[in-house]
Amino acid sequence: MEAISHYSIDQECIMKKFKKSIALWAPLQLIMMVFMPLPALSASGQSEKQEEAMKSESMDMASEKTMMSFPEGMETAVFAGGCFWGVEAVFEGLQGVENVVSGYSGGSADTASYYSVGAGNTGHAESVEIVFNPETIDFETLLEVFFTVAHDPTQLNYQGPDVGSEYRSVVFYTSEDQKASTMRMIEKLDSQMVFPEKIVTELAPLDTFYPAEDYHQDFMKLNPNHGYIVYWDRPKIVELEKKYPHLLMME
Repeated sequence: MEAISHYSIDQECIMKKFKKSIALWAPLQLIMMVFMPLPALSASGQSEKQEEAMKSESMDMASEKTMMSFPEGMETAVFAGGCFWGVEAVFEGLQGVENVVSGYSGGSADTASYYSVGAGNTGHAESVEIVFNPETIDFETLLEVFFTVAHDPTQLNYQGPDVGSEYRSVVFYTSEDQKASTMRMIEKLDSQMVFPEKIVTELAPLDTFYPAEDYHQDFMKLNPNHGYIVYWDRPKIVELEKKYPHLLMME
């Protein structure tokens, strides 16, 4: 399916990421992030009627995704690890994962929107909600992928080019078992010195997960040539395929 156009929204998203990156990243990296070709999102040449039709199709797809029902026995995990576009894409490719939704956790309903969260003072973190079948993939395996592929758990209040508490690393646990499993995983990875620095991932009980705006859902799938996706998120998929080929869905 052809990628959906959201040119004005996309440019604002990219500029927000650009401004937050200035303090940490070299000009070359910023230029690559902002100015790499964005053919998948370009609305150039589209009539207003065509663009509205495409937006409507995108909203229908995303709304269906966020309102899906699942059979009994499914479990939920909620992780925050930087921009949700790439984190969502990593978990969507795993066997036993029934659904992944991008959204916000850690704050209140009235501030659960992209531009409010982007201010960095709402308490929210960009998160993904993962519905999975524990008979096929367990929570510990999801944790392993989260820590070793989906993000860098040693980066405090930023991930890659994205800076702010909304990009912090968090496991929002839904049970005491999930909390204990996460603590064991962090202790194991730290003791084995898997990373050069200590893990800074927070543990917090899940209050409410708020789905993000429709145009953020399945972003990588719909926009594979987007500059941010190509530079920051596609390498995560390559790493996933390299480290965990046995976990991937069959084509």
